[in-house]
Amino acid sequence: MDWSNLWSLLLPPIAGGIIGYFTNDLAIKMLFRPYKAIYIGKRRLPFTPGLIPHNQERLAQRIADTIMGSLLTPTELQRLTRRLLHPERVQGTILWMLNLALDQVQLDKEQKTAKILAGILHDLLGESFPRLLKVLARREDFLEAQLNHIFDQILLEFQLNDQQAKQLADWILQVALPPDILRQVLIDFLTDRNIQVIDEGFREKTSGTYWVVANLFGLRNTLTRLRTYCLDEKDITNARLEELLTALSTRDRLQVWLQRLSLQNLPVSTVRQLRKTMRDAVRDYIRERGTDFLQGLSQSIEWEKVAVLILNRLRESAIMSSSLELISHELALILERYLEKDLENIVSQIIPILSIDEVIVDRVKATSPKDLELAIQGIVKSELQAIVNLGGILGVIIGLFQTVLLWLR
Repeated sequence: MDWSNLWSLLLPPIAGGIIGYFTNDLAIKMLFRPYKAIYIGKRRLPFTPGLIPHNQERLAQRIADTIMGSLLTPTELQRLTRRLLHPERVQGTILWMLNLALDQVQLDKEQKTAKILAGILHDLLGESFPRLLKVLARREDFLEAQLNHIFDQILLEFQLNDQQAKQLADWILQVALPPDILRQVLIDFLTDRNIQVIDEGFREKTSGTYWVVANLFGLRNTLTRLRTYCLDEKDITNARLEELLTALSTRDRLQVWLQRLSLQNLPVSTVRQLRKTMRDAVRDYIRERGTDFLQGLSQSIEWEKVAVLILNRLRESAIMSSSLELISHELALILERYLEKDLENIVSQIIPILSIDEVIVDRVKATSPKDLELAIQGIVKSELQAIVNLGGILGVIIGLFQTVLLWLR
């Protein structure tokens, strides 16, 4: 066999392998290149730009349809949402937000939080609560149980101790009824009319030795002289009254009497009447003047200072910090129960709002053909190279068939 015959037998597989390899490689490259259309004059060359850049918009839409139709279905989104909104994750997020809010309150130098809280407190006590009180006051049983409880548990069992009785007795004798006031009370009592009534009554109702004294001497002159003495000798009268109070141990007697003073010593009917009277008086006052009282009280309070005190107490409160975890846990459970009930409706409403398909389309369309090529090749580079190699192998195999046919001929 000469060289010409040998070359004619080797040429088909070599040529087939080269053609098959470079043809597949060219076809793969034509999927992406050229990136832009090439024009000769006004005519665009065929196959420019490449297949993917030329159909990039349709490709983006197909990718979005595939993802939304097969991957991100409503059922799958619900499953992902449940995984994302797991109670432990939600609790951690809520706890973080509460701590962040607490830190923000602590760093509030302009006292914005205090002003907001002051407005809420002012509206609550000055507007909302009076309106609510006006409505509740129309009920027949308004505050009945509460006032009865206060009367039974506080007023009925209230009794002064030794120190309190002593202080109250001192106040009565030194402030309420000092000797000068007692002297003035005595003067006011000993009017001519009262002196006449006392003298006549003493004459009529006495007997025996007292009758003789009453009819011979009487009390008119004595009482008149006592009134004149009290008017003319103020200091001496006050001193005599002071001596009389001391001699009679008035302070000690009054202290003992005050210690024994208790509503429990009164008859049951009297106690019940007192309780009813007290309850009616308080309810009538609240009905008639309660709204005005609360509004006036609200106007007199500096709510911003109160709000600052409340916030400072919350900042320093250890209970507040320890309660955040419990609050976040309860809120997470509430959210979980809500999601179990309405998750399907929520997801169906979220999908149109998110417009995931439009985001995918816009993202694919915004990607340059070069970046798209690099992304695809980064994913399936080995598979694309295998196609190129397969083209070369198939070319060699076809060339070998042709060589066999030539050799048989």
